[in-house]
Amino acid sequence: MGYIFEPEILHDVARRAIGQPIDGVITQIADELSERYPGHILPAKDREWIFNVAGGAMGQMMVLHSSITEYIMIFGTPIGTEGFSGRFAAEDHFMILEGEQWSYREGSFEKEVYRPGDRNVLPRGAAKGYRMPDKCFALEYARGLIPAMLPFGLADAMSSTLDATSVARTFKVYAKAVVGNLARGKV
Repeated sequence: MGYIFEPEILHDVARRAIGQPIDGVITQIADELSERYPGHILPAKDREWIFNVAGGAMGQMMVLHSSITEYIMIFGTPIGTEGFSGRFAAEDHFMILEGEQWSYREGSFEKEVYRPGDRNVLPRGAAKGYRMPDKCFALEYARGLIPAMLPFGLADAMSSTLDATSVARTFKVYAKAVVGNLARGKV
C-alpha cells in the first residue's frame, strides 16, 4: 500500500517547529506540510479545533489530513488527560510538540516519558495506557485502515459524553477530506 506521508519527514518538520508558542508551532507545521505535500493538507479555512474523547481521555484535535489510509492531526490539551490508546490495524506516531506524554505497555513497571521532539510509536495491534500530566500537544500521524479507528474515536462521545456536536463536526471534517482525496485519486 502506498502512503503519501513519511513518519521521519513529519517528525523532522515537527522538531524544527518546536521552541515557539504552540500556535506558532502549529502554523509552521501546517504551512510546511502544505508546501511539501501540495493539495494534501486541509487549507486553514477548513481547519477547526474539535473536542475528542476517546479511550477515556479528553483532548482537542485539529485535522490536517485524512483519507482512507492516513491521517495527520494536532492533538492536545491545555490541562492534561489520561486514557487508553486503543488497539488498531494502523500504526500511530505521536510527536510531542509541547509538554510531556507518559505511557506504558501491558506488563510494564516503568513509565515511558516523551518530551518535545520525541516520537512515541504505537505499532499495529499494540496498545498502551497514556497520560499527559499537564498541557501537552502533539502532531499525530496514523497509517493503516483509518475508518476502522473511527468507532474508538467517537464511542465515548456517542455513549458517555453524548456530544453530538463533536461527533457531527468530526464526521464533517473527515468526510470532506476523504472525498477531496478520492477526487484527486488518492486514498
